[in-house]
This record gives sequence, structure tokens and C-alpha cells, in this order.
Amino acid sequence: MIEALNRKFGAPGRIVFKIGHGGYPEVAIANKYGTAEIALLGGNVLSYRPTGQPPVLFRPAKRDYNRADSVHGGLPVCWPWFGKSGEPGSKPHGFARLCVFSVRGSQYSDEMTEVTLGLKSSDETRSLWPYDFDLEFKVCVSMKLNLSLRTRNTGDRPFLLTEGFHPYFLVGDREKAVLRGVDGLSFVDARDMSEGVFAGDFAATEPSDHVITLPDAPKHEFALLDPVLKRAIALASSGNRRLVVWNPGEGNSLPDQSPDDWRRFLCVEPATLWRDAGFTLQPGEDHTLVAAIQSTLEG
Repeated sequence: MIEALNRKFGAPGRIVFKIGHGGYPEVAIANKYGTAEIALLGGNVLSYRPTGQPPVLFRPAKRDYNRADSVHGGLPVCWPWFGKSGEPGSKPHGFARLCVFSVRGSQYSDEMTEVTLGLKSSDETRSLWPYDFDLEFKVCVSMKLNLSLRTRNTGDRPFLLTEGFHPYFLVGDREKAVLRGVDGLSFVDARDMSEGVFAGDFAATEPSDHVITLPDAPKHEFALLDPVLKRAIALASSGNRRLVVWNPGEGNSLPDQSPDDWRRFLCVEPATLWRDAGFTLQPGEDHTLVAAIQSTLEG
């Protein structure tokens, strides 16, 4: 399989497939601007590193995983629902992260390197979610990491879509990280369902699970400021109605993380939740979630 993928979609030094998690393929894409690795298992963006910079995405201590495992690192795809926005009894964050994506295409130029992955409805997916769909995921390294997740309803009845990207941004110390761009936005703290409005920037000095309501705008822009690693990570998105800021805090380490890993990441997630905020797609309609991530070093 790996040889066939490299023959059809690979390019020496730019697009290379190899065996990865659970024995499924991964693809590394590279150019003068940086590198990224993507697992076909779940479409998880495992890493992104701009040239001359530290990694942008946090990787958990346990780096290998199988189809049944949740991954708390990289940039997982949460689809067709985000968090607990699925049907009662369904697993959080949907089933796409447990599926193996196919490779639909690749391209590169002097300024970009891109791979296109896909997932279609099947008997397996219908046992989890009884709708027909076509999901296409594009990952592109240019001056930024560009992500595009397009959902098309290929069935004969409408369905409700919530979804999101779940990036674990690597930080030097979570307690010193600051998220800019939330001033005046309302939120729900999902830990206790309390409500509030941000006054100024968000300082990540405590555990968080804030679900932020975004204004109706063509694009949403935020910046994660990291004084320890001396950089700013800019995040721009469209096609999402919420932004989630999450970190479990001390004493809540996850199965694939070390006890102190909570200090090393902050999740800032372009998403749509809960169900009352979802997108209803009629037969033949499609919806696209887009995000761009750019890291800039101070000085």
C-alpha cells in the first residue's frame, strides 16, 4: 500500500507516505515554509513545524494509538459532531477520528504542498450515524497551515452537522499563555454551565472549558501569545459558530499524557456546538469549515 501511495501521490522530499499508527499510513508534507505530518487514521494532523521554529502542536507522551483510542494531541478532526453534540449515548467528538481516510489527491508548487483526504458513508458509518455523506479534508503547508473540511449531504434526507478542529497548541507554560481576540465575547464555562462575558484577553491561569459564542462574521481571528517560547500563534477560521478553549489542569492527566503535560498545551478549537447551533444540510448541500494557523517568533 505504501509503495502504491508514493507512486500515485508522492513527490520526493515534498510528499512521502510511511506506515504509522495502528499500521495505517501517514503522510509527511514539506516545503521551504515548514513540515506537517497527517495520519490517515482519523485524518489527525500529528505535527506542524514552520521552518526555523519549535513545533506548533503538542504531542502526547504515548505517541502510538489504534482505531479505538482517543488521541489527546496534534490536531484531531471532530466530525460529524463536536463534544457531546451527537445523539444520546454517542461517543464524544464523532466517529471520523476513528475511521481511516482515503487519499484523493496531492499537489505542490514553489509556494505550497497539499494533500486531500476523503471519507464516504458506508455500512460501518451508517451503523453509527444513519446518513449518507462525503467528507473531504485538505491539509496544506504554505506560509501557514491551511485546513479545509468540506461536508456534502449525498443522501435523500437532511442531517444536523456540528464539527470542529481540536488543535493542541504547544506552549512553554499554560499558566503564562494569553488568548487575544475574545474581548466582549460571551461564553459558557462547560464545567459548571456558568455564563459570562470576557473583558480583555483570556489568561489561561486555570483549567478551562470555555465555549465562546462567535459573532456572525465571514472570518474569526485570534492570537495565542506565549511569552515562554516567545511566539504568537494566529488562528483564523470560518464556518464555525463557536470557539472552545480547553485545558484539563493539574491532576487530570489523560491516558496518553504524562502527569505534567497539562502545562504544555492549550486547546483553542474552531468548532460548532451545541446542537442548537448546528448546521442543517439538505440533500445535495455542503458546508465547509476552514482554518489557518500561523506562528510568528518575537523579534
